[in-house]
Amino acid sequence: MSASNRGFGVNTYSYIFSDSAIDIVTRLADQGYGAVELMFFPGHLWPADMPASQMRTLRDLCEQRLPLIAVNMPNVDMNIAAAVEEMRANTLDLLVRFIRCAGELGAKNIIIGPGKANPLFPMPRERMVSHFHRALDTLAPLARQSGVRLLIENMPFAFLPDADSLMTVVDAYGDDQIGIIYDVANAHFIAESPHEGLRRVRSRLGLVHFSDTTRRTYKHDPLGLGDVPLSGLPDILNEVGYREVPMLEVISHNPDADIADSARRLGQAGFGLR
Repeated sequence: MSASNRGFGVNTYSYIFSDSAIDIVTRLADQGYGAVELMFFPGHLWPADMPASQMRTLRDLCEQRLPLIAVNMPNVDMNIAAAVEEMRANTLDLLVRFIRCAGELGAKNIIIGPGKANPLFPMPRERMVSHFHRALDTLAPLARQSGVRLLIENMPFAFLPDADSLMTVVDAYGDDQIGIIYDVANAHFIAESPHEGLRRVRSRLGLVHFSDTTRRTYKHDPLGLGDVPLSGLPDILNEVGYREVPMLEVISHNPDADIADSARRLGQAGFGLR
């Protein structure tokens, strides 16, 4: 166990093919991390495959050993702003199940994407915004009822990739309880300054993701393999009043070592609980 890991949370993306959520929460707790963000994925954490007894076991484990800050999902597989009604309906149905499961697990937040446009011939923006807002009409009340906060993520492949467009559309919906999860690598990839992006989303900021990438190839690599600028970001997080743990969303085939090294690099850069 490393005491330096305590100031960081871990997203379980790297473990979705190899470990169940129960097994990996136990392992990450043994490694001394301060929080976890679980990924919904078949074989890892999937509501339809998890009996109530396992759900209770996982909730008890998180409450006793490793706080469940958020649940997430591979958003490239889903699209609540799709042109095809059936795709929107299927995505919404999955999200409803995920939110209910998040509530049963005692998760603090659930992370969703705003939807994706066809890169060859995108649907008019106002139509996509309308689909996104209609999805929120279902998801926002359910999240409140379930005791979970909705966090919308800045994603390069989404139709609202940057902080300003995301905030503008979420603000226009008019629900103060909906938050933003800001991914620093996602921002860097689209050439957005994470400093300015974090300032723009400060009123809704719920969580911050860290990993590494370049602007040439989109990645969520271990820190040190890309060129995401970390300098000054601890001061920005303090400025905007961020009090959650920084969440490591590192994708690696050697996750235990690479996530631990990324936590060490963040600690050296001045990140961690204050």
